[in-house]
Amino acid sequence: MRWQFIAGIIGILLIFLGFSMVAPLLVSIYYHDLAQNTFIQSIILTMTAGLILIILSKKLGSEDYINQKEGMTAVALAWTAIGLFGALPFYLGPEFTNFTDAFFESVSGFTTTGSSVMTNIEGASKSLLFWRSFIQWLGGMGIIVLSLAILPFLGVGGIQLYKAEVPSPVPDKLTPRLSDSAKILWVVYAVITLAEIIFLLGGGMPLFEAVCHAFTTMPTGGFSPKNASIAHYNSAYFDYVITIFMVLAGINFSLHYQMIRGRTLAFWEDTECRVFLFLTLAMTLVITWDIHGSVYTSLKDAFRSAIFQVSSILTTTGFATADYEKFPGLSQVILFICMFIGASAGSTGGGMKIARIIACFKYCYRELFKIIHPKSISHVKINNTVIPDEVLRSIMGFCALYIGLFILSSILLALMGVDMMTAFGAVAACIGNIGPGFGTVGPAENFAHLPAMGKWLLSWCMLLGRLEIYTVIILFVPEFWKK
Repeated sequence: MRWQFIAGIIGILLIFLGFSMVAPLLVSIYYHDLAQNTFIQSIILTMTAGLILIILSKKLGSEDYINQKEGMTAVALAWTAIGLFGALPFYLGPEFTNFTDAFFESVSGFTTTGSSVMTNIEGASKSLLFWRSFIQWLGGMGIIVLSLAILPFLGVGGIQLYKAEVPSPVPDKLTPRLSDSAKILWVVYAVITLAEIIFLLGGGMPLFEAVCHAFTTMPTGGFSPKNASIAHYNSAYFDYVITIFMVLAGINFSLHYQMIRGRTLAFWEDTECRVFLFLTLAMTLVITWDIHGSVYTSLKDAFRSAIFQVSSILTTTGFATADYEKFPGLSQVILFICMFIGASAGSTGGGMKIARIIACFKYCYRELFKIIHPKSISHVKINNTVIPDEVLRSIMGFCALYIGLFILSSILLALMGVDMMTAFGAVAACIGNIGPGFGTVGPAENFAHLPAMGKWLLSWCMLLGRLEIYTVIILFVPEFWKK
């Protein structure tokens, strides 16, 4: 393990993080919200730490190759460092009184979880609210993927960083050059974000709020500059616009690229995308039927609320237009299941990912088929492509770890005095990078009342979910550190 080399990578990412803090500084200057000193101090501290790590490290060059072990270590430590230094604008400002809350909010932002400890969001400075949204936008496509796009010397051997960071069972490499793939993903991401801003402005949303909501929709993050989230506007237009962009964010971004390149049936030809769209529609119709009459008298209002909540939770965005804990039991169960399913592989969404769910069901069917026909030879296929057995084993292991860590974390949170429903809801929301959960952390509440140790545990769950379990948990396996 070349620790100096890893330190250099983290140092470069911290330099980039420091530069990104210039954006909220400019917002602070524009709005005269008196938060300039907070961001100036944060920039100095972050960039100083980055420079120190670079000075202490060996010189990075194109001849350096990052192996899998170094890639996983670098990504896990880099995201931890980014969470720590990204917390500085929160901690140094007047809105937060302790570092635990600041770190929780920072990690929630960068991992695009959207769980919050802020009790008066609208009372915060414009620049802090912008930073809160901006870090979700940066974290959505991945800070390390962005670094591969703008730092060419990480292109050689950078596939290990890409694999460890991109939220996908099998990362898509769109071009032979990894840096070109990263650029393509970020261009598509930025173009769709700009399109959402234009549509929100077209409906009359103020520019600042339109930018903040677009910055948190495309990464499926869910932070809003309003206390009541999207419900603040009580607008069918905004609900449907944001619903459409949440669904787009939940689709594999390589399919967006293929659509732009002229493959008009890319969405329909992809099995995972079809299943994702089918589940969204099917669950919406069931919940519409369930809440019509019991919660909403109008069928139109029931459908509007249902499709928004389903899209928000299935894509792990976490916006809310209704308190779904007041829905009937069937609707709550469906939404809770959505927390585990998640969006498509290669999207910015969290959860287990639909590709893994499909593979698991097909694997189980294959095993049942082999019991009936023991001499048969069959393969698990997705999009007419055979899934190798090593990938299937990885998927099954991931699902087992996901459920196991969910249960363990829920037990640990309950041991801290948190009630069972809240413990399950909070862990499901954090490990799935969703935002609101159930119990006292539902869409009408937040995470501020949880014990400090509980917030650190949930921060850990957010990182586990964002980095796809393996990248983080493998660091605690003794064999990983053996030569």
